[in-house]
Amino acid sequence: MDLLRYVAFSTDPQGGNPAGVVLDATGLDETTMAATAAEVGYSETAFVVPRRDGALDIRYFSPKNEVPFCGHATIATAVAHARLHGAGDLLLHTQAGPVPVTTSVGPDGTVTATLVSVEPRTEALAEADLAELLAALRWSPADLDPALPPRAAYAGAWHPVIAAASRERLADLDYDRAALAELMARRDWTTITLVRRESESVFHARNPFPPGGVVEDPATGAAAAALGGYLRELGLIATPARLTVHQGADMGRPSLITVGVPADPAAGIEVTGTAVPIP
Repeated sequence: MDLLRYVAFSTDPQGGNPAGVVLDATGLDETTMAATAAEVGYSETAFVVPRRDGALDIRYFSPKNEVPFCGHATIATAVAHARLHGAGDLLLHTQAGPVPVTTSVGPDGTVTATLVSVEPRTEALAEADLAELLAALRWSPADLDPALPPRAAYAGAWHPVIAAASRERLADLDYDRAALAELMARRDWTTITLVRRESESVFHARNPFPPGGVVEDPATGAAAAALGGYLRELGLIATPARLTVHQGADMGRPSLITVGVPADPAAGIEVTGTAVPIP
């Protein structure tokens, strides 16, 4: 197979979130895809099978398991496809549903991709689950921002949204990996979205991902989409909105994610970012 390596949500290969991309995985079985993702070691590797109608089937594997949808690997795949075949519109068939993606090339040659998530939704977190989650994070209720209530948010995969009361609390990430991984596997949560709201439209985020064999994601497009849906559904932003999510800075891989939130409550969330090959 032709395995490409890209960084998504950054123009610097030393930043962003690395992803493996196989633009033609025709004939590869699930065992081979899982073994390849484990060997690559990135938080996700995307495997694409082109359809006759021009659309793409896509699957995402972390080093330990398969996930239904991955934002940064989608951005990386779309940029890699555009560099090979030209920019334009794509339709990706994910396990979560169809995800349209548009790519464009800037004057400096940078390729930018925008995906539109499946319809987002949120659910309340059971008190017992929230207590167990905070214990695994080694957070207390006093560490939470009361303006952003804890919820489970979905835009292709489930991510509990937990808002920190301070930037310092967000920066100090030291969680019980085994306990958090067990809870997340039990509840089918892909990552935990830890956020600090800087302003009406600017957020800082961190995303533990122990079920996938990754301590932390430097940039999580699926979680950013879920965050946009969460904010819209709870009336925490005026829509339409354009949000900026900074992620990865605390782990030395700064990433920039742009999130578009349409006013229509049933509309998918737009996630925009760049991607560049890893030398």
